[in-house]
Amino acid sequence: MARNGRVFSLIALLVAGCVLVSGCSVVMSWVSDGPPVVREEFPYVKEGTIFQDTGQDTTMRFAITGLERTDEYTVLHYEITYPEEFEGANRNLSMTYTLVDPITGRVYRPYVDDQGFKYGSVSPTGNGLYPVFPGVTNEYRRYFPRLPDQVRQVTFVGSGLGAMTGIPVQDVEEERPEPQAPNGEQHLSVDDPPSSGEKLTFANRRPDEDAVAAEGWVESFVDSEIASVTRDGDTETISLHSDVMFEFDRADLTPEAEAVVRRAAETLERNVDPDNPEIIIIGHTDGKGSDAYNDDLSVRRAETVRNLLVEEMGTGYTYVVEGRGSREPIAREGGPDDEQARARNRRVEFSYTIRMPDGGEEATDDGLGVAGQNVSWPAPFTDDPGDVVASVEREGVRLDVYPLRRDGAFVVGTVTFTNTTDAPLDPGLDGAAVAGGPERFSKGTLGGFQVVEPESGLVRYVAQMNFGDGVYSSFAEEVHRLQPGRTYELVAVFSAPGSEVEQVTLRAGVFGEIPEVPVE
Repeated sequence: MARNGRVFSLIALLVAGCVLVSGCSVVMSWVSDGPPVVREEFPYVKEGTIFQDTGQDTTMRFAITGLERTDEYTVLHYEITYPEEFEGANRNLSMTYTLVDPITGRVYRPYVDDQGFKYGSVSPTGNGLYPVFPGVTNEYRRYFPRLPDQVRQVTFVGSGLGAMTGIPVQDVEEERPEPQAPNGEQHLSVDDPPSSGEKLTFANRRPDEDAVAAEGWVESFVDSEIASVTRDGDTETISLHSDVMFEFDRADLTPEAEAVVRRAAETLERNVDPDNPEIIIIGHTDGKGSDAYNDDLSVRRAETVRNLLVEEMGTGYTYVVEGRGSREPIAREGGPDDEQARARNRRVEFSYTIRMPDGGEEATDDGLGVAGQNVSWPAPFTDDPGDVVASVEREGVRLDVYPLRRDGAFVVGTVTFTNTTDAPLDPGLDGAAVAGGPERFSKGTLGGFQVVEPESGLVRYVAQMNFGDGVYSSFAEEVHRLQPGRTYELVAVFSAPGSEVEQVTLRAGVFGEIPEVPVE
């Protein structure tokens, strides 16, 4: 492709809405009508198949009965019922419960003690496990960090049943009373089951001085032919692929690349936080050559880009130049896709803090001040993913794809997997390879999934939750063996495309490409 086409693809990347920034002039037409009315219609209920450690995967009914924001905590109240029969002791293999603010991308997990046990409903066995019986409802509560006042709705993940969007936050002076006569410890043996329809309750433990809770951000990755954008909380990084910016072994920009950097400067001026006007320009190389050579080349390329940014943006910013050589690859070199991986690692990055709301009452209340043209209001709750828009079967596993739903700054993609055979199957979903792709966004369940915008060609990778210190988590549950005849629901979360995008192509890993998937 000619360089002019490559320049256009970066402009599409910067303009078409991959970055979640304030100051963008285009917002959804209905935003001016104000936020939707948040109605409390508890309980919010989902039902479906979950994985269990014995392989006796079974139907579970998960009901959120309250989400209370007190002066200290956010308290989740929920009930779990297993309507089907199963035998012996079983352990739910779902991921950790997580509250997601779909506007800002902040994520919150429950308080735990120094042994990793959750506060709230106390395990009567002392090992974190609870007695469960078919047809019996268990009542629980969990403590999370106090959500910011402007958060009115959250998306809940971790039940094993996909995402539950549009859960309203209730402001209360005091949380609900604790169970007066917990009866869970009276039924610790499978030989002494409670009556069907009975409810089990457990003693409560409020967080103490040992309580810690993981908090983090949704981290997203958007790619084009010559650049990519990573959003991690309030930090954004624009990465320009060096192969289309510099000639081999040179540090001066091509004329076409100069146009790209000048366009990027306009985006930086609009999006950099004026209270923290530092722009870090970082040069990277691939693993070929000596460390000394790569360090020097990466610094010289970063300095070239810095000089052009200063020319365009002036001296009102703090420009920091770093050269990191080959020490921070984002794609693994040395494999069958070595050439693509090395090309991915040769890059120059701009990293900066995104402009946040100016403190005005309207921006603080609705949360839209933290993002630009790709943010809608949080999606309402629904237990219906919609109509199946495509089905693909591979080696006894049927993939059903549903419309993508806009949820704040993201879109939630729901898929189901059904074992159509009479024997347990491993669908082989983990780590589907993307040639030269960013390793962190290609791992885990549905890691091989991306959405592609048909007009701009932008590629959006599955988002990850970043809890710091190298701890990442996907939104999709870990897939274990699919049991015969069972259907399992999973979600993939992507940064939201612009409001003009109504359909995308879904790259579904080993299941191939699925065109014309609606975005609603």
